[in-house]
Amino acid sequence: MNGNAPLRVAIVGAGIGGLTAAIALRANGVDATVYEQASELKALGAGVSIATNGSRILTRLGLGDELSAIAGTFSHYVFRTWAGEPIAGEPSTLSFGDPTRTWFLHRGEFQAALCAALPTDAVRLGHRVVGAAERHDGIDVRFADGGTAAVDLVIAADGIHSRLQGMVGAAAQPVSEGVMAYRGLIPAERVSGIVDVNASSMWLGPNRSFLAYPVSAGALLNVVAFTPTNLDVAESWTAPGDVRELAAAYAGWEPTVEGIVDAMDQTFRWGIYDREPLPRWAAGRVVLLGDSAHAVTPHLGQGANQAIEDAMTLAVLLRDCGSADLGSRLRSYEDLRLDRTRRVRDGAREAGRTYRSTDMAPRAQAERIGAIFDGIAVDSYDAEKVAEEVLASV
Repeated sequence: MNGNAPLRVAIVGAGIGGLTAAIALRANGVDATVYEQASELKALGAGVSIATNGSRILTRLGLGDELSAIAGTFSHYVFRTWAGEPIAGEPSTLSFGDPTRTWFLHRGEFQAALCAALPTDAVRLGHRVVGAAERHDGIDVRFADGGTAAVDLVIAADGIHSRLQGMVGAAAQPVSEGVMAYRGLIPAERVSGIVDVNASSMWLGPNRSFLAYPVSAGALLNVVAFTPTNLDVAESWTAPGDVRELAAAYAGWEPTVEGIVDAMDQTFRWGIYDREPLPRWAAGRVVLLGDSAHAVTPHLGQGANQAIEDAMTLAVLLRDCGSADLGSRLRSYEDLRLDRTRRVRDGAREAGRTYRSTDMAPRAQAERIGAIFDGIAVDSYDAEKVAEEVLASV
């Protein structure tokens, strides 16, 4: 790095966080390239919730119209007990975020839209990163095929099983909360007479919860059913499950839930893990982003949103960054993100326990859920604004 030359950044991982980081960095004058081990980006069958804190950032990056067009069409939230009793009235006074600014997206479609927003040479598929070696004036990324890339900074956005996390500090292992999820996608017309396909609907029951919301411009209903487990379940989007086991787990629940399960042809098993908060996210010329830094359970729908916040925060702080400033800018990134992601992680754990409580009354559940969401300011937190304020002070 020298003078006004832009930073050269290698981003490891073409997930939501890595791709968003590349878009945001390039918007802030940083030369960013994504390296992904997969030879193609497959359209994984799963939904993802982008709340106001994430959609605000993506809209500013020029993706608002495109993502709105492919989001599930919904207008309200429904929260009920396992037997069908509303826990916060209907329409619900609870939400995962302002419905006018929340997008429920098919993960594969979302990933494709992020890729399309980047130049074709900015995403390098088939590049499995096996390590990195620092030099006095940069860092060399090493690939499995023997190739290397000389850059100024490496962003590890390679998920909960990050290969590069150990370069920042002691490797931290994923921790199960004793829960797994069954996932599935159902054509909306198949369940239109069973469930309100224009709603995000959640049912809470002893030891279990059940979530359904529309994706793919309303063409599909995404289903996520959380159940207890004492087994190690792969942290994977594609491990096959058994619809009969899923049906047995929710037998006797409100007929709407049973009807949704009956309409499913297949399901996938997803292990639910997070990790104890890391004390630091950056060391030398390596910095963590997304699940590599702060894996979180999905009970607040904030995993992708926190990665998006990371991406914009880091991009703003690296604007016009020279060699002498890199260490201080990365420390500012840590300072801004460590506490917030820790609160989101703790809130997600508490939300999961609340959803699956065996002894809380519905009204108490509603009050607790509302307080958790208020505590992380989903609708009002503006990661870009916060980062701009810090940058202006340095």
